[in-house]
Formats: sequence, C-alpha cells, structure tokens
Amino acid sequence: MIRPTIAAALTAIIAVVPTASQAQQADPANTLVIELKSGPVQIQLLPNLAPGHVARVKQLAKDGYYNGVKFHRVIDGFMAQTGDHTGTGSGGSNYGNLKAEFSSYAYKRGTVGAARTSDPNTANSQFYICFNDTGCRGLTGQYTVWGQVISGMENVDKIKRGAPGSGAVTDPDVMQKVYLLSDKK
Repeated sequence: MIRPTIAAALTAIIAVVPTASQAQQADPANTLVIELKSGPVQIQLLPNLAPGHVARVKQLAKDGYYNGVKFHRVIDGFMAQTGDHTGTGSGGSNYGNLKAEFSSYAYKRGTVGAARTSDPNTANSQFYICFNDTGCRGLTGQYTVWGQVISGMENVDKIKRGAPGSGAVTDPDVMQKVYLLSDKK
C-alpha cells in the first residue's frame, strides 16, 4: 500500500509530466505530419537524440521532397520504409549523407529511424517506422532514432505490405504530403 504522502507526491509528478498530445501541442515545430490515404500520422521529432537527422527531415519536409514518395519496402511484423524518390531503396536527396547519431532510445512500436547501408554514416533521406515492440528491437544503438509516432499509428498499420523476405511492394502506398505541424496552412 502506498502511503498518503507518497501518493500525493506521485500525483503531483504525474500532473506535470506532459502527455504525447500535450507535447505535440507544445512544440509544433518538432512535429512531423505524414498524410497517408488512410489518414494522418504525427511524429514527434527528437532533436535531443539526433539533431542532424531532425534538421535534415525538417529541411526535406519544407522542400516538399517527401510528397508522393512510395513505401518501397514494407515487411510485416517489422517496419515500413520510405524516403527514396526512385522507389528502389538506393536513392537519396541531393544533400550529403549524415553521420550516425546512435542512442540508447529503445526501438518500439512507432519508433522512426534512419535507413542506411552497412556503413553507419550513410543515412540521407530514407527512414522507416516500426510496426511493433519486438520487430525492431535489435536496431537499438545500431540505427539512428529521430522520431516517435504520437498519433495515427493505426494508419501506419494499414500501409500495404510487401513480399515476404524482401519486403518489395507492388503498387505501393505513398506519403501523400509531409510537413511540419507548424507549417500547416
């Protein structure tokens, strides 16, 4: 049983910790919106973990780079990958590659990470969104985390899946529009 003074202290702490929706409202400049055919997805950007990656994503969103880009690799139980204008998984933006910004942030359902080659310093524009808590667990500390879905994960769940193994998608879903919440017009 919790003593009354401890319970009061816990209640006070809980009252000041923001919920995901309060955090989103507090910082629209760090909330990325991806419009899918099934509805919007809001991603809380994490500049404290990956300032270079967050700055790149913001720039690409402002440039309109992600609008209409396919989810070219989608593996059920693992993740949905996008961010390549060629739709092949081998393309990137005209900006240079980014240095890895690994952290101990644990990959879980809705975690957004930077896709790269076997060289840790080759992330550019591609990223993936994890479908569940277990599928991406092995990526923690190995791939840069730059965001976390705070709403619309049910829309991510509806992204068309690819072939077993490769994840290659025939007639893939696209990111219809991508922007920062602060830039919504």
